[in-house]
Amino acid sequence: MQYTTITPKFQVHLPVEVRKKAGLKTHGRAKIKASGKKIIIEPIREKDSIMKLAGSVKPKKGIDIDNIRDYIDYSDI
Repeated sequence: MQYTTITPKFQVHLPVEVRKKAGLKTHGRAKIKASGKKIIIEPIREKDSIMKLAGSVKPKKGIDIDNIRDYIDYSDI
């Protein structure tokens, strides 16, 4: 059993042992519900979220917008 503190803004710190046991490796969103006097917190696994792709595609640098047609692949048309 681990103990923690609830702040005046009702924020809670999850101790390292609890995070490891729950498999939490990064911060993020979670589902939370009250069941009687127990509070249940479940991390949301956003594997298929479009937001996970943010920043993963880097644009090509140096493409001249006036000659953009030179960079388009028309072979499938």
